[in-house]
Amino acid sequence: MTTELNDEFELLRQNADEAGLDWSGPPPVRRETVSLTSGQKVSCLVWGNEPPALALLHGGAQNAHTWDTVALALKRPLIALDLPGHGRSDWRADRDYWPVSSAEAVAEVLAAIAPACRTVVGMSLGGLTAIRLAAQYPDRFDRLVVVDVTPGVDQHKSAPIAEFVQGPESFASFDELLERTMRYNPTRSETSMRRGLLHNARALEDGRWAWRYDRLRPPAGELRFAHLWDDVSRLRADTMLMLGALSAVVVQDDVDEFRRRKPDVDVRVVAGAGHSIQGDRPVELARLIEEFVAPSQSTV
Repeated sequence: MTTELNDEFELLRQNADEAGLDWSGPPPVRRETVSLTSGQKVSCLVWGNEPPALALLHGGAQNAHTWDTVALALKRPLIALDLPGHGRSDWRADRDYWPVSSAEAVAEVLAAIAPACRTVVGMSLGGLTAIRLAAQYPDRFDRLVVVDVTPGVDQHKSAPIAEFVQGPESFASFDELLERTMRYNPTRSETSMRRGLLHNARALEDGRWAWRYDRLRPPAGELRFAHLWDDVSRLRADTMLMLGALSAVVVQDDVDEFRRRKPDVDVRVVAGAGHSIQGDRPVELARLIEEFVAPSQSTV
């Protein structure tokens, strides 16, 4: 299928089948949108019928659907956000999609839709945003899971990712888009990539395909997040740092610095996973999250 989805949830059965998860019918999931005090709108997916106790923040150039398989495996009430400038959330005129401003947007969304949420999971740019969020609002979060990123990330460690994200903004066809994406994501199946692109790209009136995210432009042209190390030092939430064994985004020096600033951090390495652990090993990621958040939180 190379046309836009009629129903954004129609591929969930495919997610479950590919991951080997039991399927007993469509899960309770809906899309909601929050209008921030700034006037900007942030969209999100709310899973379950109970108040969300867990928030999922995707990486740069991704969207809330990157967590679909993880959410299916967890079977917990949770919220997965489209960060500002991504998915179905509004784009910003100033293109500030970085952790400090995005954390404030996420805080507003959670206050409106998931005030009982005490755990936040963030991957890559979402992980840095989650660090800022948990440091800025220590009384609101008990647990933090940071997926394959630290404030030590820079343009050198993330060069292949940045090269992909800063590539063409539109493509002549869906197949051209898929071919390029597969080249940059060798650990993912074509079925998984095709499904992800149907959520992360859209057909234009002229038949071309374009991304659903605004172009990420680092301040001064360089990725620098070292200022967030101070936020790591301020963390009070129980923290897990999850690394992809095949990823080069986090090096040992980064892990050592994280441990120096947060000595009780629980570091886990996921075999067979690259940077996007939720795409490469979603069931394993869900298992680790499940163990970390403890059985005190109700299931869907």
